[in-house]
Amino acid sequence: MAETYGAFENLRNHKAVLHDTVALNSGIRLAAWSNKRDNITQYCDHHTLSLYVADGYESYHKTAGGWKNGGGPDRFCLMPKESESSWDIRDDLSFVHLYCTDAHLRDIGEKIWDRSPHSLTLDEKTFGSDAQITTVYRQFLLGNSWREQANQMTLSTASTLLLTHLIRHYSNVQWQLPTVKGGLAPSVLRNVLAWIDANLSQPLTLNDLAGIASLSEYHFARMFRQSMQMAPYQYVMQRRMARALELVRHTKTPLTDIALACGFSSASHFSNRFKSALGTTPSELRAAQA
Repeated sequence: MAETYGAFENLRNHKAVLHDTVALNSGIRLAAWSNKRDNITQYCDHHTLSLYVADGYESYHKTAGGWKNGGGPDRFCLMPKESESSWDIRDDLSFVHLYCTDAHLRDIGEKIWDRSPHSLTLDEKTFGSDAQITTVYRQFLLGNSWREQANQMTLSTASTLLLTHLIRHYSNVQWQLPTVKGGLAPSVLRNVLAWIDANLSQPLTLNDLAGIASLSEYHFARMFRQSMQMAPYQYVMQRRMARALELVRHTKTPLTDIALACGFSSASHFSNRFKSALGTTPSELRAAQA
């Protein structure tokens, strides 16, 4: 059952327009919104990271000294659990929300640092600026279709990177990342690569791959990169495209079936990704060969 988030439901009861949303396998939810001329007060039992995508210059936050603005593209607001904030949206605003719980933060702490504090709290931030946050959400969240199951690993990677960054820089613990040296053992790497090739039709997750190697997601991802010179999500997509190219070129399998065999939930998403990677659509390639 999908996690219910109060901030998400509250926005749906106002003027905000929901453009896209996805619940990740971990239970974390992403939502893309726009809003204009709206007044909202948020008080929730979860954490919300708000990332301004476009506009937002006329977004005002209620403070003890009155209404203050400071929004704009690439600004972020962090609204921790049990914080209350009131907003006056006077003009266009496009933004992405990431919703998570204390359990998600503890899970990240346990997987990366192998420890979980008695209390892990996040700082409240309004109209903040952070180049690393901007890079992650622009590269991962805005550059990939959320509805495509083949992108689950990419989106999960992005959410993990963002929560890790929040713990490191905007929490009461601010742990430093552990050092990881060396790549995966050759036999472990062979098993992982073989498992990926055998399961390309499935919506693979980083947790799946880390489990095969008996490692935490954090250590697996960094050791895999050491071994393969690319991130796991990049390798998986590379293998999906290689399999797709082979099937398009050398079989008469219908393109919809090829899409499913390579982990894409729709032919249109498959075609778009294929063209982005190879410069032509599957149907164009088949027509050229014929």
